[in-house]
Amino acid sequence: MSRTVYCEYSKTETEGLDFVPWPGDMGKRVFAHIGKAAWAAWLTHQTMLINENRLSPMDPKHRAFLEAEMTKFLFGGGAEKPQGFTPEA
Repeated sequence: MSRTVYCEYSKTETEGLDFVPWPGDMGKRVFAHIGKAAWAAWLTHQTMLINENRLSPMDPKHRAFLEAEMTKFLFGGGAEKPQGFTPEA
């Protein structure tokens, strides 16, 4: 049986994640308060950030940046697109 959570991103009751997706307290917060659809939206945004900013997930500074952006994106701080980003048509 799947678990449900009140998703702080979509402001609805929705299907919760199956596992803690990020290490530490942030991962626990995401697991408790973010639904699967919101996490999928974050992964798409994160991929764009990594590609546009040429980030390496192995670099601790880049991971810290991604975690800060994740907090803004998922919990209402207003994550932004990278400067000069233009979506493909």
